[in-house]
Amino acid sequence: MDQKIEFKTKIKNPNFPAVTDISPEDVVSHKTKVRLIDVRRPDEYEGELGHIPGAELLTLDYLPQKISELPKDETIVFICRSGQRSGQATAFALENGFKDVYNMKGGMLLWNELNLETEGKS
Repeated sequence: MDQKIEFKTKIKNPNFPAVTDISPEDVVSHKTKVRLIDVRRPDEYEGELGHIPGAELLTLDYLPQKISELPKDETIVFICRSGQRSGQATAFALENGFKDVYNMKGGMLLWNELNLETEGKS
């Protein structure tokens, strides 16, 4: 991406010190400018919480094999159910040379609590 995105809410993740969390509201505000990667299992992605429209499914298990296919010049936001696995994914991306990667705070649980748009709910 050409220009660095300025998120309103940046919070240091307590479980992963190198990781920065951003709010679901920031994801909504910048959804068209970031790459959304959901690291949950396929049954969760299409399950009761659904997924964010436009989010790509790349499970945490496959991330190590696929990380080299992701462009390092894009802003990436990782998403999961609660923020734990996406925090791991963000930390892994940082360890692999990515600079502009974030974890969505609260995951799909918070996203749904805020009644934000989803698709794929079973």
